[in-house]
Amino acid sequence: MGFTEEHRKWVEDHISRRTGERRGRLERGHGHGEQMFLEKVWWPMLGHFNDLHPEYEVLDWRSKPYFVDFVWKPGQVKFAFEVKGYGPHVQNTDRTRYKQELNRETYLQIAGYRVVAIPYDDLDASPELTITLLRPLLMPYLAVKMEEQEEFSRLERDILRIAVRTNECIRPVDLVRELGIDLRTARKYMKSLSEKGRFNPVVSQASGRVCRYEYVHSFSDFHMW
Repeated sequence: MGFTEEHRKWVEDHISRRTGERRGRLERGHGHGEQMFLEKVWWPMLGHFNDLHPEYEVLDWRSKPYFVDFVWKPGQVKFAFEVKGYGPHVQNTDRTRYKQELNRETYLQIAGYRVVAIPYDDLDASPELTITLLRPLLMPYLAVKMEEQEEFSRLERDILRIAVRTNECIRPVDLVRELGIDLRTARKYMKSLSEKGRFNPVVSQASGRVCRYEYVHSFSDFHMW
């Protein structure tokens, strides 16, 4: 099923579970910029709307309700995404509203949210840039969700996190430096993860031995490759 149908079902589901101003805000506030973010950035990266909440209500430091464009809650972590156009957020605002907006962002971080501002102009002109910037920010949390569904030891999970973060080939000596383990243990666990299909061994043409390991990205795991 494509973006248009999945997006319609997702919005209708959230509307059906809301009442009062929370419902009205979603019906009024889910506008062009928000939909463009979903269609050009979120959907190409993840291919679903799991754990994503549109027009999410939070209380600011004055206990007044405030609606964030999107909140993503994959487990314990919370991301707040705000699509910001230059006109309404800078050019056409006044000092009081601008100050309150900055204070709200600070308060969201105090409340445990990771706040991410999305430039509206980039959604229109270069959504690929936004995807490039968001991928390394979100991937570690997608990796954690993937790991929770499969059986990996703690050390294997640490190695997978390093692979996701660096997004490049890993050598056993890199794990010695990063994790403080000995070289023999590093080789043992890299071999184990290779047998589980998480890495491809790369053989040196000069020595004929495995010199590094290439991380295997999976669309089913990360929904973005």
